[in-house]
Amino acid sequence: MFTRGQIIDKTFGFENDVSERTVDAHVVNLRRKIEANPAEPRYVQTVYGRGYRMGER
Repeated sequence: MFTRGQIIDKTFGFENDVSERTVDAHVVNLRRKIEANPAEPRYVQTVYGRGYRMGER
């Protein structure tokens, strides 16, 4: 499980002023590309109030 803050730190760096909503937008786009049904994600799942996790294959 990764919080939005952890994703921002790992991808954009500590010195960047990036909104957590940026992460959400990228996750939506990623789901459109890799999920059979983006409305019911299997691979990139939301952990409500926490962040995201990778689902099982």
